[in-house]
Amino acid sequence: MKKTLLLCFIHGFKGGDDTFLNFPSHLKAILQHALPKVTVVAITYPKFETRGDLTECVARFKEWLQNKVIDLEVASGTPSPTVDPSVHTILMGHSMGGIVAAEALLSIINEQPIHSPQDSTSSLSGSSSLMFPYIQGVLAFDTPYLGIAPGVVAHGAEKHWNAASSAYSAYSKLGDAFGWGGKGAETTAVDASKMLPAPAQTARAVSDSNADAAAAPLWQKYGRVALFAGAAGAVAAGGAAAYMKREQISEGWNWASSHLEFIGCLARPEDMKKRLSSIAALAEKNDIGFTNIYTTLGHAVEREQKSSWTGKIRGIDRTFCNLPKGELRKFFVPAVNDKITAETLAHTSMFDPRNNPGYYSMSEHAKETVIEWAQNPWYEESDGGPTKSIGLEDEGEMVEEPEDEEFEELKREVSAEAWKKEEL
Repeated sequence: MKKTLLLCFIHGFKGGDDTFLNFPSHLKAILQHALPKVTVVAITYPKFETRGDLTECVARFKEWLQNKVIDLEVASGTPSPTVDPSVHTILMGHSMGGIVAAEALLSIINEQPIHSPQDSTSSLSGSSSLMFPYIQGVLAFDTPYLGIAPGVVAHGAEKHWNAASSAYSAYSKLGDAFGWGGKGAETTAVDASKMLPAPAQTARAVSDSNADAAAAPLWQKYGRVALFAGAAGAVAAGGAAAYMKREQISEGWNWASSHLEFIGCLARPEDMKKRLSSIAALAEKNDIGFTNIYTTLGHAVEREQKSSWTGKIRGIDRTFCNLPKGELRKFFVPAVNDKITAETLAHTSMFDPRNNPGYYSMSEHAKETVIEWAQNPWYEESDGGPTKSIGLEDEGEMVEEPEDEEFEELKREVSAEAWKKEEL
């Protein structure tokens, strides 16, 4: 019987079909070369509405995945998809997509016809578990299984504080230049009454300036006009600059606040610990893989001052994810980004070689991890590799696999891209 290794990519909340960019096709190509006995198929969960409870999101995903696997099993003519499946699936989730993957796996296991009431994971024993769809493993990418690292908030807060301090300093100097603040006034606290003149004072100042202007020579009039025009231009330019930078200034906070409605599970630490422990137990006791490849900042932030006030909060690791301690740490593998200086940007740029110099190293590690999981008796019993009309597109339509010559050309292109790593 011909076997299919299905790579199912799940984007995170607020993500979409383009979250992974070219990574699915890249990984599929290098895996197909490494696993010639099976057909490697990559599908991506289409963009979905991220509002709603996590349980509802998982239920919708499971139904979608089951339909995809059924199509593949029917196409292969599998006699019994539950007892002897021809399709093994590896769930690949980015960010919150990794939590959806973990919850989907636990849900599928709990729905098995044979299980222990005390421990739903104890009944699994390799490929005889009657699990459908059969999940070979969960490969997560920067999934916050234990929540988002405190340094993400602390580092963002520091940048916003520095930006606010700089803006206040510039505004104070501008106020002093136009006489809005009295000399000797305290500058350690914001006093609105000193920053701007009272309405009556403003009117009197304008009246006095008009009187002075009438008695002044023409060139002084022009000079005064130019002075006030320049002041108005400076204020307008400053306001325009702040307006143009509004998205960058609030990017970190908007990113976090827009997700609060969708990621309530990250506010339940006990549930997060239980979920991670359950997945780790599956990986320890059964033939199911689990790895979380997480981003960490590298050389680009090593030059930052160690005296930063967030140092004690951030710790040594500049990561997006909270990292576990003890035995669970072995399931977390770092992916260093030496270019990016912000955790959230490194998190969203994992699959972009232009912004992630470690993209190809990450891809290679993902490949080796999948190979380790997939090379088992199920793989060895496969009758052959890629065949036509066996793959699936994102919408579920049958598509043709490339001819051998086309596939070899694709592999050459992927290899050529790998050589570009040092140039990026």
